[in-house]
Amino acid sequence: MTYGWQLQELKIMAEIKVLVEGGKATAGAPLGPAMGPLGVNIGEIVAKINERTKQYAGMKVPVTIEVDKAKNVDIMVGAPPTSALITKEMGAQKGGANQKTDTAGNLSMEQVKKLALMKAESVNSVSLRSQVREIIGTCNSMAVTIEGRRAKEVQKEISDGKWDAVLNA
Repeated sequence: MTYGWQLQELKIMAEIKVLVEGGKATAGAPLGPAMGPLGVNIGEIVAKINERTKQYAGMKVPVTIEVDKAKNVDIMVGAPPTSALITKEMGAQKGGANQKTDTAGNLSMEQVKKLALMKAESVNSVSLRSQVREIIGTCNSMAVTIEGRRAKEVQKEISDGKWDAVLNA
């Protein structure tokens, strides 16, 4: 009798989890020493990682590399936290402490849409509209305004259809 975990164990020879700077992975540490003994083309893997993480330039990105016994490589790229994406997009160090009185920065609706698309694979939402609403929710907790207005106002505007042109483009 074979169990699922046994099949998984037989299939995957190595699983390597690393944090790399977006678009700047190298064959040196931490990837090189971990992958060298596996006999795979490290340069090719690094190139694929850099291609898939270039949109996160300047941020640490979680990457998982699985190598099976046939030396097939599967690369899974995570996404930085939404708060890190927001602070990078608005060019600030951090969000505000009090969402009712502070304003840490401002984003345009186009920037919010861009962030929603970057996080599309790792959020719970299935539509762009709901992904944008999740990003705006994080903006609310960070005291970040959207188009000069508080996040809660923008959430209502989305419900009322004011941003349909931007979200459907």
